[in-house]
Amino acid sequence: MTNETNIPCGGGASARGDFSGYGVACSGHAPDGHEEVTSRSSSCCGKGFEEAGGVAGAEATGCDPVALDAELSALGKAARKAARRLGVLSGAVRNGALVAMAEALRRNTADICAANARDLAQGRSRGLSAPLLERLALTSARVESMARGLEDIAALRDPLGEVTGMWTTREGLRIGRLRVPLGVVGIIYESRPNVTADAAGLCIKSGNAVLLRGGREALATNTLLADLLARAAEEAGVPEGSVQMVASPHRAATTRLMSLDALDVLIPRGGKSLKAAVRAFATVPILMTGMGNCHIYVDAGADIDRAVAVADNAKTSRPAVCNAAETLLVHADIAPDFLPRCLAVLAAKGVEIRGDARTRALFPAALPASEADWDTEYLDLILAVRVVDSLDEALDHIARHGTGHSEAICTESYGAAERFLREVDAAAVYVNASTRFTDGGVYGFGAEMGISTQKLHARGPLGVEQLTSTKFIAYGTGQIRTS
Repeated sequence: MTNETNIPCGGGASARGDFSGYGVACSGHAPDGHEEVTSRSSSCCGKGFEEAGGVAGAEATGCDPVALDAELSALGKAARKAARRLGVLSGAVRNGALVAMAEALRRNTADICAANARDLAQGRSRGLSAPLLERLALTSARVESMARGLEDIAALRDPLGEVTGMWTTREGLRIGRLRVPLGVVGIIYESRPNVTADAAGLCIKSGNAVLLRGGREALATNTLLADLLARAAEEAGVPEGSVQMVASPHRAATTRLMSLDALDVLIPRGGKSLKAAVRAFATVPILMTGMGNCHIYVDAGADIDRAVAVADNAKTSRPAVCNAAETLLVHADIAPDFLPRCLAVLAAKGVEIRGDARTRALFPAALPASEADWDTEYLDLILAVRVVDSLDEALDHIARHGTGHSEAICTESYGAAERFLREVDAAAVYVNASTRFTDGGVYGFGAEMGISTQKLHARGPLGVEQLTSTKFIAYGTGQIRTS
């Protein structure tokens, strides 16, 4: 976000902990005069995720599991019904809805800010970490950025209806592939309210209905955002049920969503525990977004000034995001010149350096790195540093400890660059550039649903086109099969 003042929006609002224990009130009315949200959001009970106790949470806390199942089933049926109409709406209507959604955010910035202030106050009282609070916080500039993001999505090429690869068989059938929506997309995400707008926008653009499941820590903000976005889209001609929030504060609602038959795909966007739960409980297809244990490798032939700038940006520009660098690998031939200079720059910005023995010999202020450090996504101002003897050793380290997200090499050697690009197994691989560029907006996608680190059905930033599939279409003139 450029030219942001980053003054916390609604900073003067009181933190009252409304929304019935982090959820929407069971009466269906939001606090402080907000409009009803029952048509687009669900909320079963008023206890928090930690109290909900996982899959058995509904039973353990007295929330009626039958009612919870019925609620999610109703959301799924509404989404399935909406998806049938949404997938055949004209691009003009879908784009108009995105512009209307952007304007709804702008008009209601004060209310969004107030809801976010309540979430932040609740988060501080529960001891959320500074990186998590940073992800949770909205500013007036960030709300504007969300609105601009929706307009950017509207301006993208419409992939729906595109026909590719037409050919004619020996029987005279003309066969091709037609690009179509996936159908109903579920997304489970943590902390960042901007994901609510990004996900809703990308799904509307790609003709998919969406069920949104944000984390408890942002429930007030997310519920209001989803209601504003859904209302604006419906008023612009999008079918009701296209954008819905699963607003129950129960973890049981999250695990039940993982097996909701109405979903065509589920996208989890969060940390280890969320992804482990999805792997354990999901019975629907998954597009897994990955953790970002990203590496910068500084080769023997690197330009030191360029490499320092890349490492600095990859670690310090926004350390709490998944495309930030967590490990710095440095070739032994360049380490004596590079490491003291680079690590001094990072340490001056508050980065805690954890190094192997050769790193500590060159930069004595570094703390000892443990074996666990090579596998840790810190999401904080901490960097693991290791000196390696060759490109092969760097490649082996990344293969053992990387998560397949984003990896970068700094080098002036064409051969080393090409080997790195070819041999590193990751969604995004960079030469002389920061890992921080792995982002749907930067790649020209307008926004993203997350960064996929799996290889099917999409890899890397999940934009509009990645939320579509293809079906075969065949034109005949009365052909019948005789064999």
